[in-house]
Amino acid sequence: MMIRVVIPHHLRRLANANKEVELQVEGSITQRSVLDALEAKYPMLRGTIRDHSTQQRRAFIRFFACEQDLSHQPDDAPLPDAVATGAEPFLIIGAMAGGR
Repeated sequence: MMIRVVIPHHLRRLANANKEVELQVEGSITQRSVLDALEAKYPMLRGTIRDHSTQQRRAFIRFFACEQDLSHQPDDAPLPDAVATGAEPFLIIGAMAGGR
């Protein structure tokens, strides 16, 4: 399956990639399988989206698809069909924090 993934600007620069990348993903289309494929194609992203040892999402990274926040979904939960078919992208967003 070809999956479309939109990555944030700072990671695009690190990976020397376009805003949207296409990935070949084998098997079930889950957050884990998409992120594994992304890190395989762009090894310099390892540790930037997920922690090296725990493989948990980094605190200021969020995942969206089909106008849904999927950040707290299980890593092996299937992504929406529109993502699996390539009709909609899987979005990786760098969250902002701050305040006064």
